Amino acid sequence: MQKKDYIIQLLKYIIMAIVVGIIVGTIDALFGRVLIAISEFRTIHYQYLLPFLPIAGLVITAMYYVFSKLSLKGMKLVFEVGQQKTDSIPLLLIPLVMIGTWLTHLFGGSAGREGVAVQIGATLSHALGRKLNFPENGRIMLVIGMAAGFCQTPLSATFFAIEVIVIGKMDYEALLPALASAYIAAFTSHSLGLEKFSVAIKNTINLTGTKTIISVIILGILFGLTGRLFSFSLSKLKAFMGETIMNQYLRIVVMAIPLAALLFIIHGSRYSGLGTNIISAGFAGQSIYSYDWLLKLLFTIFTLAIGFQGGEVTPLFSIGTSLGVILGGILGLPPMLCAALGYAAVFGSATNTLIAPIMIGLEVFGGADMVLFVIICVIAYGVNGNISIYAQEKF
Repeated sequence: MQKKDYIIQLLKYIIMAIVVGIIVGTIDALFGRVLIAISEFRTIHYQYLLPFLPIAGLVITAMYYVFSKLSLKGMKLVFEVGQQKTDSIPLLLIPLVMIGTWLTHLFGGSAGREGVAVQIGATLSHALGRKLNFPENGRIMLVIGMAAGFCQTPLSATFFAIEVIVIGKMDYEALLPALASAYIAAFTSHSLGLEKFSVAIKNTINLTGTKTIISVIILGILFGLTGRLFSFSLSKLKAFMGETIMNQYLRIVVMAIPLAALLFIIHGSRYSGLGTNIISAGFAGQSIYSYDWLLKLLFTIFTLAIGFQGGEVTPLFSIGTSLGVILGGILGLPPMLCAALGYAAVFGSATNTLIAPIMIGLEVFGGADMVLFVIICVIAYGVNGNISIYAQEKF
């Protein structure tokens, strides 16, 4: 391609990135603010809402089967479009996944939001690209939308979108448009009242003593194994549930009964929703139980495996935060700093990304401990062994 043609094409992508960023940022703000309001309402009234979780599951499933059964594929469908196995993502996926996620959270399921926002961004950008006859590179349009969806931390959103698309290499052609869409979406959503999470970490670790270095290595290994456990278990349980109870209506209703009961009994819905309550407790020096990370992991896997809607990322942040606090106490390292390292590294391991979690460390916790974030995330990434929550990723 000649330089002039390259510049023209790049400008086209950047214009598209701006448009996608504004629209997706607006939708993200709506989605996020409603989700926050729902979460606050559920926290107060969980004892009246959790018993209806099986019925909510039935409604979610019926909604998809009636309006767009194809949309049940979610992120898998996004990657299939990138692989050119299919050529479209139904626009109905956007309202369905938003409403389905709201219902999951309202009635106490354990799930996230970022994965949903990424689906919304990818669906919208792909549809706009087709509508405007923008067929040059569908993969770049997907990356633009995914980055816009995961917009609360735009640097990590950019690299996350690029890293989950292609194994073993970075699609640098998509870098500038993805960065533009992520920052535009972040600015738009923040302007509409969706707040960004950040914490100032005051403690640090001096990597001079042998004991400290060994402790840091152990920390990275355990974070990596936790992310790997989440990814592996989610994949296996989804497959097991699909093979054991093939009727999706029956599966979600029957399995949601013990899920709701356990969520109700164990600490009164502590493990429902996003897990931001555990994240806040971890960084505020409040009570974190030694089993918080494991129960949040199990409840999230079970919620998503039986068919409820929602993402995995915020629960992963919660798992990493609570595990970091506990490991910090055991290893004699600053618990809050370990919580921050776990927040980034468990996410990176579970998603099989490296640069994105390092950027999360920079954007959420500042640059003072970047060397530690790099070391921990590299170790966690290596331990992961190329397993990801996105079963259809990497093409």
